[in-house]
Amino acid sequence: MRPRLPRDHKSAGDLCNFVPAIDIDDSNSLVMEVFTTQRDLVCLAVVDQERPVGLINRNIFMSQMSKLYHRELYDKKSCIAFMDKEPLIVDAEMSIEELTFKTVEFGEKALADGFIVTREGRFVGLGNGLQLIAVVAAMQAEKNRQMMQSIEYASVIQRAMLRASRETLASTLSDASLVWEPRDVVGGDFYHFCKYPDGWFGAIADCTGHGVPGAFMTLIASSALGQALDQYGPRNPATLLSAVNRSVKSMLGQDRDADGTPESDDGLDAAFFWFDTHTWTLRFAGARLSLHVLHPQAEQFQTVAGQRMGVGYVDSGMDYQWEMHSVPLESGSLIFITTDGLTDQIGGVKNIAFGKRRVFESLLANSDSPAAEIGQGLLQVLSHWQGEQNRRDDLTFFCARLRSNDD
Repeated sequence: MRPRLPRDHKSAGDLCNFVPAIDIDDSNSLVMEVFTTQRDLVCLAVVDQERPVGLINRNIFMSQMSKLYHRELYDKKSCIAFMDKEPLIVDAEMSIEELTFKTVEFGEKALADGFIVTREGRFVGLGNGLQLIAVVAAMQAEKNRQMMQSIEYASVIQRAMLRASRETLASTLSDASLVWEPRDVVGGDFYHFCKYPDGWFGAIADCTGHGVPGAFMTLIASSALGQALDQYGPRNPATLLSAVNRSVKSMLGQDRDADGTPESDDGLDAAFFWFDTHTWTLRFAGARLSLHVLHPQAEQFQTVAGQRMGVGYVDSGMDYQWEMHSVPLESGSLIFITTDGLTDQIGGVKNIAFGKRRVFESLLANSDSPAAEIGQGLLQVLSHWQGEQNRRDDLTFFCARLRSNDD
């Protein structure tokens, strides 16, 4: 009884191999004859008036009958002598999913011996355990293929959503580097850039999770940011953080729970910033993300820390207000913002986090270079540090040198 190749199987009946059965009153000599003439038969069902009562395994039967004097003792006796009285018996209409659970529940015996298939309680054939494994594997492979196609298409949508911001950034700042690398095909980080007559607005955000859940959060958060920009304008990042916080909490049911248990505890870390091209002032508000500025001729970065309150999440109040910082800049100033996917990456000899110190060492070592080279150098240092370790999180960072000719 050789397993057939997998096809579009939906029920146990689709796996049924129509093989002979033997009656409960038949002798072991007849069982021997059947196994001898049908050498590919792994098991033989035993029936009583067409209803299955047991299963005889070829290897066990042949091993027992080959023992000294066993042929003389058992040849004429009923075949139930070497019969498994508790085989797995399933109805032909049983789904493949339910059959799989039943087979696993029965254990190795069902995989080795297979299972009896019936219709209205009557024997119709045997199912093969290896065939079931092959079918389940093929079904899972098809599900994975369809899922990957969906995720890959979701990646197209996510990248399309970000394309306008990247194009705006490229046309606004002549010396900038934006690295966005999802850990998986899609990611939970996003960015947003838009230009106005008197300046430009930027946002870097790290949403809860990565992969598909993170990507869903980016859709929610970026939509909330777009609505906030339409309502409040771009010039007060702190107001925008508060508006996005209210919107995210509302959309995720963090503001209307009736029994004391919130519907979710998700949100985002974010850095919102507005650059006024007339006053050369950068206004910044951060929710667990910080702004780093290297002024011309300075030897160290100035860090403007974000507040330790995330956007959304259960612990942020609906009316929470973030603080806005104003940082005067001059031509040649370098600004840098990153999500924690950079600093938290494990690597090195001791398998520890990359950390902020190594980030700033790399930035300072290349501070006289164009932003694109600074970003590339940082990625190379990170890659060397990461080594054979897996990427732990999505990675996003923004580096730009502000120049007066970008006004």
